[in-house]
Amino acid sequence: MKALFFLRHYNDIDHITPVISKWAESNHHADVVLLGHAKFMQDYRIQYLSHLQQVRVAHIRDVLSTWEFMQWRIQTLLLIRGVRRIFLLGKIAQQLANWYGPSKRAATWKKIAQHLLDRTFGHDQHGVIVFDWVTSHSPVAIEWIEIIITMAKERGLGVVSLPHGDSPHANQLIRHREWIIQPNTIYAEAKIFDKLVVPNELCASRFRPFLNKEAIAVLGSPRYCDEWLEKLATLSPPAQLKTNTGTQLKIVMFLRKREFTTFWEEVDEIVHMMAAFPGVQLIIKPHTRGGWRQPLTSNSSLRHLSNVSIAADSVHSISLMNWADVIIDLATSVVFEAIKAKKPVLAADYLHAGRSAHAYYMPETELKCRDDVYQLISGFLINGCDNFYKEAHRQRFINEMLHVGGADVLSRYITLLEEQAQPAKAATIEKMRNQNYSLAIWQRIKTYAGFTQ
Repeated sequence: MKALFFLRHYNDIDHITPVISKWAESNHHADVVLLGHAKFMQDYRIQYLSHLQQVRVAHIRDVLSTWEFMQWRIQTLLLIRGVRRIFLLGKIAQQLANWYGPSKRAATWKKIAQHLLDRTFGHDQHGVIVFDWVTSHSPVAIEWIEIIITMAKERGLGVVSLPHGDSPHANQLIRHREWIIQPNTIYAEAKIFDKLVVPNELCASRFRPFLNKEAIAVLGSPRYCDEWLEKLATLSPPAQLKTNTGTQLKIVMFLRKREFTTFWEEVDEIVHMMAAFPGVQLIIKPHTRGGWRQPLTSNSSLRHLSNVSIAADSVHSISLMNWADVIIDLATSVVFEAIKAKKPVLAADYLHAGRSAHAYYMPETELKCRDDVYQLISGFLINGCDNFYKEAHRQRFINEMLHVGGADVLSRYITLLEEQAQPAKAATIEKMRNQNYSLAIWQRIKTYAGFTQ
């Protein structure tokens, strides 16, 4: 069977690579098309995939002609939210998008979509196309995604949305200007897929207001399952992190994106307090997207602390966790790997507006005030870092957040993709007809699926 995977950025690559790897291992073929920055072609996980016999990897600019790529890129920039938020540029983009309207853009979207579908599937009716979680804030035009999905369905192909992360928050009101508990409409775009896959019920709750129950599959985490962690340990680049002379306790602090409410003044206080402990070395890891916009990373006072440094973008989170003895987290899912490895993860919930998922499951991890930070760091320096977790709490976290349905997570993902890659069944065809597809498209769908009226 064939699958076409679209990947956009670091998180997509991190969480969907395990599925692509298992798909190839199951003797299926995969095309991987990168839609984001070309630098990701050098990512170690993409390099790993490109050397698999069953996998073909390319950046979209290398798949399309120069003119097609320019058209695709320009139309994308006209529509994405990130550009619209830039004051003058956003107004220009809006005016151009209004002038070059949906009907004009559709011709380009369809041409590019057909090229990509033909490249992977030809006339094959067996197959599935895969995106990550698509929201109204995604840096790829929803307009184009809807068109390629519609064209894929016309061919009888399945369309699936896979996780690009997890839910590090157990609460809902976590971003600036979020004041009302209600379904967040940024997740409503997920309804365009046949199946949306989530690792756990916490993630599923985001999408349930907008999708039928049957459209959501809760399958566990491909990124943090045992099978992938074992393989990832052989793939990860060696850490090139220096440990200061006299260091007794190595700490990494993971930050969130700026859009999440963070109490930066207190974060700065905690950094200076930890730096004052003899024998402590601290590395701060900004978020992989937009970390440069965070106040802490531009704080000049940090440059005067000899035992504190800011990790460069090129330093992978996994290398930092392998280096660290203790992790301080402001609600990120990357630390789930450290929890699996039994390394202490301190949920610094009093530094932000959220409630960490791991603090919810493992109360012993929560930092509620500055005193907690001081006492725990002192304790680690004196007693070491073993036996930090209550094992019953940790196992519940693993079972309900990471291994939902059992430890054999990747096999469940492959089974779902195989099911969606089958030719369209009669029930699916009937459903599509009821969704007001034109008679011409309806006849084409029946032809692809091999049905007669």
